Amino acid sequence: MADPSTSPPLTRASVAAARELIKPFVHRTPVITSTSLSALASEPNPSSDGEARKARPRLRLWFKCENFQKVGAFKARGAFHAIERLKKEPGWLAGGGAERGVVTHSSGNHAQALSLAARTNGIPAYIVMPSISAPPKIAATKGYGANVIFSGSTSVEREAVTMKVIEDTGARLVPPYDHPDIVLGQGTLGLEFQEQVTTLIAEEGEKQKNDASGTVEKKTNKKKGLDAIIAPCGGGGMLSGVALSCEGTGIRVFGSEPSFQGADDAKRGYESGVRVEAVSTLTIADGLRTPVGKVPWSIIYERRLVSGFYSVSEDEIRRALRLAYERLKVVIEPSSAVPLAVALFNEDFRAMVEREGGEEGWDLGIVFSGGNINLDALGKLFSEERSTEEAE
Repeated sequence: MADPSTSPPLTRASVAAARELIKPFVHRTPVITSTSLSALASEPNPSSDGEARKARPRLRLWFKCENFQKVGAFKARGAFHAIERLKKEPGWLAGGGAERGVVTHSSGNHAQALSLAARTNGIPAYIVMPSISAPPKIAATKGYGANVIFSGSTSVEREAVTMKVIEDTGARLVPPYDHPDIVLGQGTLGLEFQEQVTTLIAEEGEKQKNDASGTVEKKTNKKKGLDAIIAPCGGGGMLSGVALSCEGTGIRVFGSEPSFQGADDAKRGYESGVRVEAVSTLTIADGLRTPVGKVPWSIIYERRLVSGFYSVSEDEIRRALRLAYERLKVVIEPSSAVPLAVALFNEDFRAMVEREGGEEGWDLGIVFSGGNINLDALGKLFSEERSTEEAE
């Protein structure tokens, strides 16, 4: 990576500058809505005994589809920004840095992203991947021309193998999330999201003005954009970048995590005030198996740019994943379904929205972080869901 001391300041303006830098290399991904999912999110959840729970928020859901991004995930943004910043580092190109290459450790999406960014620039890429990574992610990484080296599944095991690659090759480390250049690159999706929803709401308002017979909600005529964004959190690079993109806008940002086997490290750290440095979990949301990095933590917690964290169970993730497939007709991976699961099923979050959103409710942005999933694994996930339902 470029020396962090040479990185731009962690501000909304720097996210905007990063967007201009990577614009030639990444997609401006679409934003979609779903009337049926918004209605479902606005109804109380039935409890196990059939009684309705209390929370009944008013939610209008907007989905930022980074599953349509290059390599099928938001990670392309940070990887291309990191490479572009590295190329600008004094002496790196002239000193043979491009020939020595770049290296990272990743469960899949960052692996593919860095491989593509490196190949685009004619730079060798060495990718350390857990041996349990999804086969499509391994195949895709190799397909971009990367040299893949396998490791154990924990962050400690990944980092140890990565250091050995650096010793052997002289490649420059491009970490998956814990660097300012990565954070700024990932944050560009937040800027797009805000602008796209503002435009869509304005267009909807104009349509309503021209349709005298239409029935409209009061909020639609008044609101100009998002009230909040909720995003998945693994290492925290994307969440912290989105938080930077929202700084000073009045848009609140929330993180979402699985609760399985302690995967909710960011939530626990945020509530205790101490960053959790190690995580060992086999949650189905495999992109969220890592602890929050130091740079993201400085934005998320120390600067308080994230308003809170919420977690969901494996079953709730499966249910949200099924709804995304059935109602939205989009291919997303389990990690992407986590924020939707929070909006639909987490009673603490829903009660907070009901309390703070009142009668007008919230326009809530949900980040679909990626769509790289093996279809066989997908079938197994839904089979496990049915087995759980039958057991109940």
